[in-house]
Amino acid sequence: MINAEVRSEEMFVRLSIAFNTDEEKKCVVNTVDAILKKHKLDKDADIHFTSSSDKTIMVIEFHEDRNREPGEVFEEIIKTLNVECII
Repeated sequence: MINAEVRSEEMFVRLSIAFNTDEEKKCVVNTVDAILKKHKLDKDADIHFTSSSDKTIMVIEFHEDRNREPGEVFEEIIKTLNVECII
């Protein structure tokens, strides 16, 4: 099951997407890549992965120096993946 969490503070906004299987990972990575490229944000995003014993988390972060709010992009990613999101 894929789920997501959005976090926003003064200096950054972050979307964390957790998944369990290789199939889910492929879906998440391909979706995020396509949407970021579509909005020309692929070069501005700080993306990294972290793992726990039962899941992997893809973290997409934008910092304050971005001149436009990536919230709409995060919404598109969440809707496209059809995931439960914690805000």
